[in-house]
This record gives sequence, C-alpha cells and structure tokens, in this order.
Amino acid sequence: MQRAAVFVVPGDLDSRTGGYIYDRHIVDGLRAAGWSVDVGMLDDTFPRPTASAIAEAEALFAALPAGRVTVVDSLALGAIPEILEQHRSRLRVVALMHMPLASDIGIAEETAAQFAAAERRALATAALVIVTGRSTLPVMANYDVPSMRVVLVEPGTDPAPIARGPGTSRVELLSVGTLNRGKGHEELLNALAAVASRDWHLTCAGSLTRHPPTVARIRAMVQERGLDDHVSLAGELNADEIEERYDRADVFVLATLRETYGMAVAEALAHGLPVVSTSTGAIPALVGTEAGLLVSPGDVRGLSLALSRVIDDEDLRARLAEGARRIRPSLPPWDQVVRKFGAALESISRG
Repeated sequence: MQRAAVFVVPGDLDSRTGGYIYDRHIVDGLRAAGWSVDVGMLDDTFPRPTASAIAEAEALFAALPAGRVTVVDSLALGAIPEILEQHRSRLRVVALMHMPLASDIGIAEETAAQFAAAERRALATAALVIVTGRSTLPVMANYDVPSMRVVLVEPGTDPAPIARGPGTSRVELLSVGTLNRGKGHEELLNALAAVASRDWHLTCAGSLTRHPPTVARIRAMVQERGLDDHVSLAGELNADEIEERYDRADVFVLATLRETYGMAVAEALAHGLPVVSTSTGAIPALVGTEAGLLVSPGDVRGLSLALSRVIDDEDLRARLAEGARRIRPSLPPWDQVVRKFGAALESISRG
C-alpha cells in the first residue's frame, strides 16, 4: 500500500516560524520514511484570504484525488469551512491545529467569534485532528471534537551544540519569535526598561514584516525608553544565522503571552541556555524548576525581577545553564515525532 498525503499550507513552507518549521519537519520526515507527500501551497493572505485566494483553494481541493489523506494547516482551516464541507466525503481531511485562529492574541472579540464558528465547522469535516500542544486539547473539546478523533503530536527538537557565550562581560539576551502581539515583545521591553542601567544586550530574532503595527510600536518603545544601545531587531534569520545567535547568547528570553508548545524554548534548552519565560503552553514542563525562571504571561514586574536576577548573578546563570544541559537528552527528536505523526495518518488510511 502506498502511503500518500498532501499538506495544504498557506504561504511559504520555508518561513522561520514554529508552525512552518513543524510542517516542514513532518513533510521531510514522512518523505524520508517512504511516504509520497505533496504540498499544496495556498496564498499568503490566509487566514484572511482574498477572493482570488479562495478561488485558488477551491481549485486545489477539487484537483485532489478521491480518498487522499489531506492535512490542512490551522492557518487555512478556519478560513475555508465551505470548501472542506464540500469535499469531506471525498477526501480524508486531517486538521493540523498549531493554535486555533480564535485564540490569537490581540484580535477583536467579534473576529474571534467568527473564527471560532468557522473553525467549529471545519473541524467537523476532519476524520482526524492532530494538535501540536497539550494546551490545545481542551479547546478541541470546546469545539465538540470527540477525543477519539484527536491525537497529540508535540514538536521535536534538533540536537545542538552547547552555546559558548559571547566572551564578554556584557550579558547577551536572545529572544526568538515573530514580532507580533502574542510573543510579548512589548512586555519584554517594558520589563527590561526597569534594568536599563545594567550591562546587557537583547537580540530579537524574528520576522519584522508579518505584523507591521506591532513592529512599529516596538521600534517606538526602543527609542522612547532609550534602549537603542541595548536592543537589536535582527529580523528573520536563516538556520546558520540563528545558530550563531544561540551560540553567542548567555540567556534565552521569551515573554510570550500564549504558546501551544514553545519550540524556541526547547531549542534554547538544546543549546544548554538558561531560560527566562512565561508559564504557558509546554514551557513549564520543558524548563522545569532547574533550567530557568518563569513568570505568568503579562506579568511585567515579575519578568523584570527575573531578568534582573539573571543579569546580575553570574552564579545563577551558571546553575540554570547546568539545569538546561541536564534536560537536553530528554528532548524528543524529530524522527520520533514523525513516526507518531505517520502512525496517526495511517490510522485513517484505507489504501
């Protein structure tokens, strides 16, 4: 029996965000395991597609062979319920839920309600729902998706060398994530402004084009708080560039307001870096009690105190780094994740 699937993904699969990185690892891993995997690329206007983008999506689904396992990324899922309803009996739809659109930080209540209604319809068409973080399981229950149709497949982590640090007395902080409202960069800058007299530098690695209003606010905050010499906005980096930033860092920082899993935190731990972050998604389980300091999402004062401690206390940084090095071997590799994902797809395959 040929194992075949198509992944329907909006935008560029090579984008350096957690969802795209996950999708790319799964696609490449399944192909390496003998699957025939096609990728159907949708317009990058999703999840708020233009009329022409919807038309292209309709044509893409209509061209798929009957019975094909069709994995639909959550960035597209809630925007095309009508198309999925049209093809639900012809295709084996798999909903790949990174984070529900209705859970996005900063969207209007009315928009969230519209997304939730559309996602409920779309999920009803799915033979299987794969969620990438344990925190999404209750949301699927709220959407009335039976637990027997839901499979948890959390991300893997690539092995990485231990970070060597910057080799200077200045404490190098690294934050990795798209500059959007949900990643908490504004809270992070407010927290760091209170410790601006210390000797530290923050590099923010992540796209500066996906959410221009947030980027504009962050640039203004850097200037208004006199942090120009403390903060660098590096933009979206390729694999080699981001590896260099991890290698030169002392501490990894992520002030995210909501996370499904926390892939960047896992990547930091793989480099043996101490972590200052928030208690959302899988981050508490990843970091534990020995590899970092966690605060509640949105707690600027708590974040400032945590940052002050790691910036001022070299011994604390060393102890947390040692904790991170102990965690490294327990991080699941991607090949293990791909096997679980493939088994989930096979469970709905009929040849």
